[in-house]
Amino acid sequence: MIEKLINLQKNSYSPYSNYQVSAIVVMKDGREFVGVNVENASFGASICAERSAILAAISNGYKKYDFKELYVMVSSGEIGMPCFLCRQVISELFEKNAIIHCCSTKGEVKDFTVEEICPYPFGSEDLK
Repeated sequence: MIEKLINLQKNSYSPYSNYQVSAIVVMKDGREFVGVNVENASFGASICAERSAILAAISNGYKKYDFKELYVMVSSGEIGMPCFLCRQVISELFEKNAIIHCCSTKGEVKDFTVEEICPYPFGSEDLK
């Protein structure tokens, strides 16, 4: 998966930060969806790699809890972690025990459950 993530970073559109991020979401049925960060001069219109991959799966008919795991990598050589916007989407769609694999371009991997990276999620029950 490390090589896939490294190669995928070439597709990143990051002219402002020069910080490429790649993500691969694996569904429970084994299908994979990829995503990269896509920046915009209006920074709020940018999208992260994790949400790009997750939304591709949703666009292809997958639903909440169909997600098995997520791999994330940043170009800095350090372990990549999802931002808090991505963590919100992850906590909405993944089960608490799903694994988030945070990877570096050096081959290092740290695994976390959704519950570990989102210990106090905001969810539908908070809207009641």
